[in-house]
Amino acid sequence: MATNLQIDDKLIVKAVKLGRHKTKKAAVTRALIEYIQHMEQEKILSMFGSVDYDPDYNYKKQRRRA
Repeated sequence: MATNLQIDDKLIVKAVKLGRHKTKKAAVTRALIEYIQHMEQEKILSMFGSVDYDPDYNYKKQRRRA
């Protein structure tokens, strides 16, 4: 899907340089991947304190092979 974006030249040049990307596309793609990962991590953090757990659960027992 072709998309035309107006991105600040100074920002894209700096991103390409800092990330050592070969192209502007590579820099933008990497930025989008990192943005998505960040947003997904925030979703997980928002669950903090809302998930019930069993304090008697023995995770080490689950690791033992039968």
